[in-house]
Amino acid sequence: MARKTRVEVSVEPADTFAARLIACIRDEGPIAVNDYMRLCNAHYYATRDPFGAAGDFTTAPEISQVFGELIGAWCADYWQRMGAPDPVLLVELGPGRGTLMADALRATRRVPGFHQALKLHLVETSPVLRRAQQEKLAPYDPRFHDHFAKVPPGPMLLIANEFIDALPVVQFDRRDGAWHQRQIVFDETTGTLVLETEPQPSRMNPILPQAQDGAVLEERTLSPEAYIALRLHDYGGAALIIDYGYSPSQSADTLQAVRQHRPVPITESPGETDLTAHVDFGHLAHVAAGNRAAVYGPITQAQFLIALGIEARAAALAKNATPAQQEAIRSGCRRLIEPAQMGTLFKVLALTQQGGPVPAGFATT
Repeated sequence: MARKTRVEVSVEPADTFAARLIACIRDEGPIAVNDYMRLCNAHYYATRDPFGAAGDFTTAPEISQVFGELIGAWCADYWQRMGAPDPVLLVELGPGRGTLMADALRATRRVPGFHQALKLHLVETSPVLRRAQQEKLAPYDPRFHDHFAKVPPGPMLLIANEFIDALPVVQFDRRDGAWHQRQIVFDETTGTLVLETEPQPSRMNPILPQAQDGAVLEERTLSPEAYIALRLHDYGGAALIIDYGYSPSQSADTLQAVRQHRPVPITESPGETDLTAHVDFGHLAHVAAGNRAAVYGPITQAQFLIALGIEARAAALAKNATPAQQEAIRSGCRRLIEPAQMGTLFKVLALTQQGGPVPAGFATT
């Protein structure tokens, strides 16, 4: 059985981290895929700004300001319909550079009482990204937390955009009617890390037990949907989860590594690539509902943004823009909603307190 590594996460040069991790696996044996992913991503995010053309990937808030503006409008609308509680916690998980939140707050500055009521809480572990968020959001006096559990109690509006995909997954192969866990091992012949499958069946009991041999299953560890659901049940509010993924639950091998906007092997340059896996929205919704949240969706990102008025907002921005700016606005919004871009692969799920208002964008789901 793959063990848990004793490597500690620390901010250090890339070659030092990779050498230490490889030496640990070589000397002490294989580690589970989820532990490898957890350690590598912790180092990766702690040591860089990975966003934009100069980084490894680009997220929706960096593509168009309209994205964050519509999310802000969604939050303010729900706050009003839930009775405008004061205070209300505005929480973002993995805020990146703070771009989404800055756009959301700019778009809602004229909503009566909203900014006076909100208390901004950001769940972020990266010191590099915390500095960027503090600089961009300083007027709103953000409070930072390493984990969602440390966010104080109270009515809450929560945003998680491309956050859950970076949380660790356990991987299993189906062989001879049993699930076998995948692990990262050191190959003595090549002197590199490789992905292999444990010969013995796993003691864990994954979902989809009737899957056929050859199937690959991923189960996410440390995912926060149960805690979010319970918090909403106890104090009220809503949560918006946006990510790429699938529904209903299925067997899938989606673990991937990206560097400089290109896919690379997951064992290449440990701690220097972005490791992610698609989100199982079916499982996420099931867990949230089992923890007493009302669940809406998932729907596609295109459906959600169109329902919120992305086309009207883009047209309004274009009125006073130069021709080059108009094209940038149109192309950015197309990228967010077109099926060949982010429109279909990305899903949106909303959670609320049971009995609460139906959130905007989900009236027909």
